[in-house]
Amino acid sequence: MDESALLGSWQFWAVLASLFAALTGLLSKVGVHGIDSNLATLLRTLVVLVALGTMLLLTGQLQASKFGQLPRNSLVALGLSGLATGASWLCYFKALQFGPIARVASIDKLSVVLVAIFGVVLLGEQLGWRAWLGVILIGVGGLLVALP
Repeated sequence: MDESALLGSWQFWAVLASLFAALTGLLSKVGVHGIDSNLATLLRTLVVLVALGTMLLLTGQLQASKFGQLPRNSLVALGLSGLATGASWLCYFKALQFGPIARVASIDKLSVVLVAIFGVVLLGEQLGWRAWLGVILIGVGGLLVALP
């Protein structure tokens, strides 16, 4: 597979997302020690904002003139997504303060099961029997790790 095909592959980016999510969990568990979980979430969010803003500026993707051209439905959905992300992060950091990372993360990753269900019910996506088996195994596996 050549480099351009790799960079255009959703699987490549999904694997990187998974690796960075694992690092996020580990570093968040270490970082939330000794400070309020909500403050930890704010600090993490500020770092994300600055890093992403810098990347967009450096690549020329952040142009004020383009904001007026964005579809209203996209803006509403992204706004709600941002609120959901914030709520998820606040809950995740609070859970990390009290619980072991493997158990917290395994319950958090049950979102994979919910996303599959939401995709089918709300977006009309289709999953075959193998995919459903995988979703069930993820759910069972997550619960087995999370249970005492």
